[in-house]
Amino acid sequence: MSQLINLELTVMKLLLAGDDDVLVGLRRQFETSTVTNREFTGVGFFTTFGVPVSVPKVAEGKSFKFGDVNASLAGLQHGAGFLLFVKDGVLKMLEGYSYDEPWPKQITTFELSYEKNCRNWAALRANWS
Repeated sequence: MSQLINLELTVMKLLLAGDDDVLVGLRRQFETSTVTNREFTGVGFFTTFGVPVSVPKVAEGKSFKFGDVNASLAGLQHGAGFLLFVKDGVLKMLEGYSYDEPWPKQITTFELSYEKNCRNWAALRANWS
């Protein structure tokens, strides 16, 4: 995972935090993953992960996405959001996006938080139930 930039790594830690079985399984996948592609879009990025087939799938092999982490970034007036995509029970991609602003060329400082400063566990679990 040395290919991840600091922002991505910190976002992933927050997205995957918790004792829910799906999050525990996704953390296992993330720990063994590699970055296979990163695309900057001008208003954000897509980082694609490769996960060894030997690592167990989560959520009975379902596909879903979730994102309850926001960021204040130097250079973005309205901040940024993130979505994590899971395909067929396997960690697939992290998307970072701005709100109609150009993505900063370099990110030196940032602050992350959960939406409304805490996790809505019922809403989060509804993504993979």
